[in-house]
Amino acid sequence: MCCVRRSSTANTSEHRTLQGNRAVSTVGPKGLGRLLTLLLIPVSVCAPIPVRAQTSSPYALPSDPTLDRLISESLSARPEIVGAVATIRAQRTRVPQAGAWPDPMVQFGVQNNGFTSWEVGRMETSYYSVMVSQTFPWPGKSGLQSDIAELGVGQSKLGVTRLRLSTEADVRRLYVGLLLVRDRIALLDRVTSLGEKSTEVARFVYEAGGGSQSDLLRSRLELHRLKQWRLALTAEECTLVQGLNRLRGRPLDELIETKIHLVDLGMGMPGLFEEKQAIDDALARSPELAALRISISAAGKSVDLANRNYFPDLVVSAGIMPRGGDFAPMWLLSVGGTIPVFAGSKQNRAVEEGEARATAARANVDGMEQLLRLRVRERLTSLAALLDTLGVYNDGLLVESRATAESALTQYQVGKVSFASVLDANAGVLADEDGYLQTLAAANQLVIAGYELNLNPVATSAGSAMGSTAMPGQGFTSAAPNYSTASGGSASDADRSTSGGCERRTNYAN
Repeated sequence: MCCVRRSSTANTSEHRTLQGNRAVSTVGPKGLGRLLTLLLIPVSVCAPIPVRAQTSSPYALPSDPTLDRLISESLSARPEIVGAVATIRAQRTRVPQAGAWPDPMVQFGVQNNGFTSWEVGRMETSYYSVMVSQTFPWPGKSGLQSDIAELGVGQSKLGVTRLRLSTEADVRRLYVGLLLVRDRIALLDRVTSLGEKSTEVARFVYEAGGGSQSDLLRSRLELHRLKQWRLALTAEECTLVQGLNRLRGRPLDELIETKIHLVDLGMGMPGLFEEKQAIDDALARSPELAALRISISAAGKSVDLANRNYFPDLVVSAGIMPRGGDFAPMWLLSVGGTIPVFAGSKQNRAVEEGEARATAARANVDGMEQLLRLRVRERLTSLAALLDTLGVYNDGLLVESRATAESALTQYQVGKVSFASVLDANAGVLADEDGYLQTLAAANQLVIAGYELNLNPVATSAGSAMGSTAMPGQGFTSAAPNYSTASGGSASDADRSTSGGCERRTNYAN
């Protein structure tokens, strides 16, 4: 099952808030004011000012014990890696085959004069024969063939390196997405709780003759929308858990507990990496670049082998021919080889092919180096923008959003705005909190892509809820590329929800 649990101690303040709401929800205007104030308590746990992790690596990878365990299990269980390693074993067995000499040939025969009688032992030209032949490759050919096969093994090993890098990055992306969506579901749960209290306030004011029926209807409408969004997020959470379980070879619906929030991962938001250090790291670690460099060596050895093919392989034959009777046996020793009569259409073309492949390999290496530099610069540019966006959230946007909500509350209390304006202002606060979470997740995804040496173009979104005044949940999208994201959260240990047969529990540490 796609399950998560949240400890009750992690939500002590939230429980106290709900208890406070219940304590004042049945009193007069003073209690009403206190209740409206509580409706505007920001979800500050989702947007603390983070601490940048210090590290000597160009990429400060976020981690925690659960993530480390998921990575270890996936690297050992993913069938694609097991298959690639088996392919390497198979290719390694081809190395000695490529450099082995041709098998010797043994011939048995008889020569007899005439067809009417058996003349062996009676005539000098009649005899038995035993011949042995061995082909000796021209010096250096076998070694070059072995070297080319060994380079192929090296390229296959780099394929395994790429698989391991991508597997770890896939787990990290899914895990960040899982934390993101579980935090967003927790946020949505708090919005739902606030919406329920908003409905109670709207009904209180309406019954007291100070409000309109539309206020009450609007608050109920928002609650129904929140239920829709929560169902979608719960399904996405299950999809993420299933993706992680597939990578680690476990039952798809097996429980995966997360004990931290997204802002706790890696002790805060990632920091900018040094461009030169990141480029040097990419050029040194890229499996694709290393494979292309091996292609240059393989093409060069292919050219050497093609040049050596101008020289013939030598065939040495030896034989003995017993003649029987009183005749002494005869023996034979011969050396032969091919003559490159068709070198113009064979050996010459092979040399041209090898040289062309070497030129192509060198060009491909240059292109790959340019691409790696481009991707590093793209990620650096995008990460800088995301970090600046996070700074805007921390330094002003969230504060101003909350101030707007407080102002709307004050104006509603004196009858200058409708209760719908209060709901919109509250929705803006929580939409901004959601945008902060998405931006933080996108920054982490960029760091993961940098560590993975991902060659895909950078495409990030700094919070889908940015600038929105709709209730949170609208436009909820994943910040993890190529993976749907979902999350889980509940107000207490006992709270559970199900969607499409997928049960969810949440367990967050204090």
